Amino acid sequence: MPELPDIVVYIEALNKRIIGHTLDGVRLGSPFLLRTAVPTISAVESKTVSELKRLGKRICIGLEEDLWLVFHLMIAGRLHWKAKSTAERGAVRSPKKARLPPKRDLAAFEFDNGTLSLTEAGTQRRASLHLFEGRNNLRLLDRGGVELFPGSEGDRLGEFIDLRAFVSVLQSENHTLKRALTDPRLFSGIGNAYSDEILHAARLSPLKLARSLTEVEIARLHRATRETLLMWIERLRRDAAGRFPDKVTAFRHEMAVHGRFKQPCPVCGTPIQRIRYAEHECNYCATCQTGGRLLADRSLSRLLKDDWPRRVDEL
Repeated sequence: MPELPDIVVYIEALNKRIIGHTLDGVRLGSPFLLRTAVPTISAVESKTVSELKRLGKRICIGLEEDLWLVFHLMIAGRLHWKAKSTAERGAVRSPKKARLPPKRDLAAFEFDNGTLSLTEAGTQRRASLHLFEGRNNLRLLDRGGVELFPGSEGDRLGEFIDLRAFVSVLQSENHTLKRALTDPRLFSGIGNAYSDEILHAARLSPLKLARSLTEVEIARLHRATRETLLMWIERLRRDAAGRFPDKVTAFRHEMAVHGRFKQPCPVCGTPIQRIRYAEHECNYCATCQTGGRLLADRSLSRLLKDDWPRRVDEL
């Protein structure tokens, strides 16, 4: 699922392409994408884009008359941009001739200078689109998590949350660190992938409880969160190199632990371990993060019982 760094880079790319441009028309390829009925989707046609903002893992496009298109890409949703040629920009398009998007596309948004399309791999169709009238209605989708870069506006990042505020949110509930970082009611925008990277950088177990951290560990986690997110924002900007980001993925070979099960830790060389739960997995280095202790996998450790290795050197 695209998380804070990916969404930031998406918004920066959209800022350069659609701010000040007119949305000529919308073509929906799936009846399940649009989750609101009022106003109707036709209300955004012929409106000019005035603003973009991030709401957690959502992308919000503000148009004239205080209309807001809000995208949640979920796990497999992705955005794509195709610029119009000079000839295409000058052509007059008849709404009656508008075709549905290709089969894999959930929607296409025709701007005066190009087309923004939303695709989703697989068949589950989890991505969503909401249309609201009035900025205040965006709060209906706000899970309440604190923004890690408060004061961010458009494509400008604000200063990172200070240590005192970070600790207050982190320890407001005694969750495991993995759950605390990914809980949208606590922190806005962090998901499965970057929480793994943050905890590895902080050298902390994903199952350590938030209220059990020492002051040194808290400071280390605060610093690792800031540095990891900023590093990935810069890396994704560099990878895009001014182009529209079209290779957004949760699994990147430069990552330290996420998606790298059994591969060597880039710090110590120990094979990366994982815990699987529901549709997610938690990746960690036993040497760097848990003092050599293997964390119990809910399914495999129960199956093996006494044969489950307790430490990485028993594997």
